[in-house]
Amino acid sequence: VHLVDGGGGSVQAGGSLRLSCNASGSLDSIRIMAWFNQPPGKDRWAVALIDGDGNTEYHDRVKGRFTISRDNGGTTLYLQMNSLKPADTAMYYCAATTTERYMYSNPKRYDVWAQGTQVTVFS
Repeated sequence: VHLVDGGGGSVQAGGSLRLSCNASGSLDSIRIMAWFNQPPGKDRWAVALIDGDGNTEYHDRVKGRFTISRDNGGTTLYLQMNSLKPADTAMYYCAATTTERYMYSNPKRYDVWAQGTQVTVFS
């Protein structure tokens, strides 16, 4: 499985961005997909998760503002980010696990990663 993400950029606080992640390869092996966030100098943490049935989980910091979704073919993962705050500034990574059955927030549970896309929110 290979992941390529993008869609980041610079936006004023209160604005919106939509990140996307294109998956290729053995798509049937993907069990869970997720978006992670890594602010400068800090650990990576799970922003939003989605399983093959469309069930989702969100970090408390983004509930009500961010929405994770996948297209019907399962080839593209999205993260719609609304009401962005300067605290959302970070590198965002798309990730997938081909081994785990449950939606873990620990990045070590994910074995496929995209290169990351930078999101900068200015006030």
